[in-house]
Amino acid sequence: MRRSLKPAAESKHSSQLFAALGDETRLRLVFRLCDGGPMSITRLAVGSKVTRQAVTKHLRVMEQAGLVRNARHGRESIWQLERRRLEDARRYLDLISKQWDEAVGRLREFVEQ
Repeated sequence: MRRSLKPAAESKHSSQLFAALGDETRLRLVFRLCDGGPMSITRLAVGSKVTRQAVTKHLRVMEQAGLVRNARHGRESIWQLERRRLEDARRYLDLISKQWDEAVGRLREFVEQ
């Protein structure tokens, strides 16, 4: 008996999340925000080969996926992670892993019979 992971609407939202995390530059931004806390686009671009404009575009994709949010502080936008969405990704991967383990167990049982 197959179980779906989540309803279709939530699956679409999760696919946006994993698509956002699947890009190397965006993943580096996640690491930077995890390590350094909330930051401006200028600070996020420092030491990177990516322009501030490119960082902005990546942050917008991440915002659409619910991974980050921003708040205005004076003239700057300060970006921070939405940790809940990272926890969603972990739970989703845990569920997939559990289903995979169950499928391997059923296969092992079948082969041993």
